Amino acid sequence: MKAMIFAAGLGTRLKPLTDRIPKALLPLAGKTLLQWQIERLREAGIEEIVVNVHHLGQQIIDYLKENEGFGCKVRISDEREALLETGGGLLKAAELLGEEEPVLVCNVDILSNINFGKLIVESGKWKVESDSWLATVVVSERETQRYLLFDGEGELKGWMNKKTGEYKPQEAKDEDLVPLAFSGMQIVSPRFFDELRQTKEEKGEKFSLIDAYLSVVARKAGIIRAYVPKEYRMMDVGKIDQLDEAERFAKNLEGC
Repeated sequence: MKAMIFAAGLGTRLKPLTDRIPKALLPLAGKTLLQWQIERLREAGIEEIVVNVHHLGQQIIDYLKENEGFGCKVRISDEREALLETGGGLLKAAELLGEEEPVLVCNVDILSNINFGKLIVESGKWKVESDSWLATVVVSERETQRYLLFDGEGELKGWMNKKTGEYKPQEAKDEDLVPLAFSGMQIVSPRFFDELRQTKEEKGEKFSLIDAYLSVVARKAGIIRAYVPKEYRMMDVGKIDQLDEAERFAKNLEGC
């Protein structure tokens, strides 16, 4: 299995640090965010990774070359001309990833204790059980404003914004669904790239993976499954006032 790491973000909430270094190279507990993700993926047996770049992208390219990809074959999906968000970014990287096997996709700024190996195994079971399987998304019961909505079988049926009361699709408001918070990690089927192309026709070049998931739901095009890790801990490293907490969190990940 190959993997993709989204590392093209602007890191605006981490200014002024990100005026001089990209968020992916932010150091925590002796490693950069990018190194943390690559090493966790490598531990799960993944040896080929695509990393997308935009803001200060050459620094990331040079860093990976200097460190020989931390033991992995790393290829670059260059978005320096235009930032495409997660859905558009994954579609742009399709040629580098190939469309022959599932791909594990994650955000560079999400630290967690997830066992990627277990995620791969569970996702593989769903792939075998159903030809309609398109993706497995990592979710949790943490408090947030926006939730993915799942039925009793763990199949994605919609999305909601708790703060604004918005639902997609609107009829999901009247269904008995379970709200779970998206963790920025997923495994997608090779067939999912066709769904990304469909979403591109609907949304244009720039769109999110959530846009693509909701397009699948609206068109009843396939099954997107929830994966809820046991004893799950995660942290979105997104704000400069969280860096001390993130440093402690990263230190506690050693040995997980």
